[in-house]
Amino acid sequence: MLVLDTNDLRVGDRIATFEAVAAGEGGVSSVQEEQDEATTWKRLELWHLGPLTLFHTQGTGMRITRSLRQARRDVMDTVAINIHRQGVGGFAWADHRRRIGPNSATMHHMPAGYEYWWSGLGSTLALMFDTERLSLPEETIRASIPTLEHSPIGRLLINHVLGMHRIADQINIGPEADALASATVELVRAWVVSVAGDDLTRRAVARETLLTRVLAYARAHLREPDLTPQRIAWAHNTSVRTLYRLCDDGGVSLEKWIIRRRLEGARADLAAARHSHRTIDTIARSWGFTNPAFFSRRFRQTYGTTPSQWRRLSQQGRLLLPPDDL
Repeated sequence: MLVLDTNDLRVGDRIATFEAVAAGEGGVSSVQEEQDEATTWKRLELWHLGPLTLFHTQGTGMRITRSLRQARRDVMDTVAINIHRQGVGGFAWADHRRRIGPNSATMHHMPAGYEYWWSGLGSTLALMFDTERLSLPEETIRASIPTLEHSPIGRLLINHVLGMHRIADQINIGPEADALASATVELVRAWVVSVAGDDLTRRAVARETLLTRVLAYARAHLREPDLTPQRIAWAHNTSVRTLYRLCDDGGVSLEKWIIRRRLEGARADLAAARHSHRTIDTIARSWGFTNPAFFSRRFRQTYGTTPSQWRRLSQQGRLLLPPDDL
């Protein structure tokens, strides 16, 4: 949901308005803009997904700060995960400083304050939720922050948040949002303890979050034809038998889950104008379907129409839209 586009404001109100929104929604105490009022641009979108708040911020360079003075003054006890999407930037938390580039993830514990910045045009996805939801000691959370970049779970989390952003408009209310929030918190827990938890905590969280990590891994590799239960089990250091038992206990049929997510991706591409030049078989293969007949059969069983009929109906629907909606 769009909250602010400073291009819609008159010069003189842009920086002050963005600072007010950043303070109110994100607990930021100051914003230092890289450019002057006339050339500064910011666009901010926000979604509440159950207990999570997801921000998408784009614009010209800036440095945002949450000072220790403000952190001590207010009661905001949250963690914030930033997925840096565009531009070169950096962040500082306590004594830790790090330069960051596109598709890198960092975490801040808000009671300790932080700085985050980028130069030139940049964008970021930020996710915030109450610290207590991690069910981890504060010292474990803080100890993890300087070394999170070395965790292999970071890539799963990045892909998960990017996917969540793509569908945020469709799932920002209802049980889907709550389920997605729970899965997200589980991934963050696993991310933290993978670099900072003691052995007992690490093993406990690994057991508790295994299904979430399995599904996040599968979603990240959906387009690869060799995504098999054997490969997924190997990637998570478990047996295929244990993997199936885990999925059964969680009410998930792994093969059906993978096929459904692939069908959803192919269906979206078939309806998208930017993919209109691609053949149906090419789109199917790009989503891991190596057998065109199997793809067509499962598509029709799931959606009640063939891929070609769906594409034709989607094209007709676009033609009926007013130009401003295309």
